[in-house]
Amino acid sequence: MPRKPGSMYRYIRGKPTTRREYVGGVPASRISQFDMGNKKGDFPMQLSLIAIEKCQLRHNSLEAARISANRSMEKHAGTTNYRLRILVYPHVILRENKQATGAGADRVSQGMRSSYGKNVSTCARVAAKQIVMTIDTTKQYFLQAKKALRKAGMKLSTPCTINIEKGVELVQ
Repeated sequence: MPRKPGSMYRYIRGKPTTRREYVGGVPASRISQFDMGNKKGDFPMQLSLIAIEKCQLRHNSLEAARISANRSMEKHAGTTNYRLRILVYPHVILRENKQATGAGADRVSQGMRSSYGKNVSTCARVAAKQIVMTIDTTKQYFLQAKKALRKAGMKLSTPCTINIEKGVELVQ
């Protein structure tokens, strides 16, 4: 079965299933790191990627956004001139009631009988105006950090905005 589009899981419906000890067979999260770059550096500027709407962000899209932003910053600023952090964690378990399609599917599929579904993925529930990721950097790499966050925002299923949290006076 092909993976269903992220738009099916974007909107928050119902209570979240988060207790992994009661649910067997939860797929592992694809996110390998939450903190990248120079972890001990002290940077004068901080930019953040903010989700405009409340939604669910699948672990696949968070990992794609992380890779995109990290690769862009590594290429333009080097590994010592920035710090990238992901501030949300995919802990909500997504379930899917798989339906068989095609010839003879009516004999195989059970329809909506016992339709609780099987675990297919994990996601992070994000509130409106919540910070998803931040980049700390210097004034020299401000524009590269802004471009990196814009690229990362394209990978997420919600519209995003970029905000300067620290160092606004350095931009003018």
